Amino acid sequence: MKYIDLHCDTAYRMIKENLSINDDACKVNIEKLKKGGALAQTFAFFVDLEEEKDPYDAFTSMYNNFIKEVDKNKDKIEIVRNRDELKQCNNNGKIGAFLSIEEGEVLKGDVSKVLDVYEKGIRMLTLTWNYENSIGYPNVNFKYKDKGLKEKGIEIVNEMERVGIIPDCSHLSDGGFYDLSKICKKPFIATHSNARAIKNHPRNLTDDMIKILSNKGGVMGLNFCSDFVAEDEVTKVLKIAKHAKHIKNVGGIDVLSIGSDFDGIENEVEIKDTSEMDKLYYGLKKEGFTDDDIEKVFYKNIIRVLKEWSM
Repeated sequence: MKYIDLHCDTAYRMIKENLSINDDACKVNIEKLKKGGALAQTFAFFVDLEEEKDPYDAFTSMYNNFIKEVDKNKDKIEIVRNRDELKQCNNNGKIGAFLSIEEGEVLKGDVSKVLDVYEKGIRMLTLTWNYENSIGYPNVNFKYKDKGLKEKGIEIVNEMERVGIIPDCSHLSDGGFYDLSKICKKPFIATHSNARAIKNHPRNLTDDMIKILSNKGGVMGLNFCSDFVAEDEVTKVLKIAKHAKHIKNVGGIDVLSIGSDFDGIENEVEIKDTSEMDKLYYGLKKEGFTDDDIEKVFYKNIIRVLKEWSM
């Protein structure tokens, strides 16, 4: 079945390990995307603040490296920024590549950089990773749970809405989530988060958050990393489907999407790479999802969000 994945860390691996977008070492590459039925893959430019002196420079280097790789393979994959470009890309037999940033400190607290990254094609931005930044606080543990967005973070989110970058609350503190829900006029998203009621990890969303996200018209992408799924060394498909069923029961089918986190996962996954996304289809079927339900999870829900953002 066709699908759109909201999160992978392949662009980071490409520059750090000197890999190409065709490299078999990557869980996400062009051949695997094509085999799995991908309409589009969202590639995150992930910046680790403990590794980099200047997060914006690190992003720029990663971005330039990724763009060069896409240009070398422009007959197979293409950067897309909206639904129309994705449709044209798919009609031409290509896979779409949406671009995101994973670590809001790439902006360095500078509101003017929001437009700068937008003009580079960024359409989603994860506000925090595992460290406090100028925007807000992470949910790496429950230490910052109740801390909200900072004043600069509120300015940046407002500017993101103005120019057209969707805020991503994955990794954000609970307090930050609730602030975001009050600030955002358009749907926001959690690109790679599961249900905290099923796996009690701060990176996952509570039932209350799932309901709020659903009421805002947003989506949350099912994450395949075992830390956020279950107490298993190998991430099992049916355990991912269990999260999906719970999320559907709490927030409705329209809040579900896919956010695999491939190439950012250290553990083994039964869905070994993007070529095997059909395993998720069969896992969801076993949990009672209809084909119409699964189409929404796999791509229709995020297409709706893009439409609401006039993308």
